[in-house]
Amino acid sequence: MEIKGNSFSQVEIEVFLKAHSRLARAWGLSESEASGLFGMPEPVWSGLQEPGDAPSLTEDQLLRLSAALGIYKALELYFAKPLARTWMTRPNTGPLFLGARPVDVAIKGGLEKILEIRKYLDAYFAGA
Repeated sequence: MEIKGNSFSQVEIEVFLKAHSRLARAWGLSESEASGLFGMPEPVWSGLQEPGDAPSLTEDQLLRLSAALGIYKALELYFAKPLARTWMTRPNTGPLFLGARPVDVAIKGGLEKILEIRKYLDAYFAGA
């Protein structure tokens, strides 16, 4: 499902993309990792760095961004900056990751895994 321009303006789409770009930079993601997390082919992601050239975004892409921002917020609230900024790219022995990096699990599993990671963090920080 694609969310057409009449749902979001070009400016709003550019804001979404800028937020994802900043999040990817904060986590130290490569272009390949950033595009995979967002569910967009790398050449398309790389081409989005030009202002005023934002495409329509799919519902999946908007939900991925929303969930990733929730993950970012949770990490920033509960961990000191160095760990908050590297948590997604560190191997993790938790039951959801089994030694893999959270970013790799998120990319491989798509929106479903990104949402699971967000729920995992919410439960972890709630003491579950």
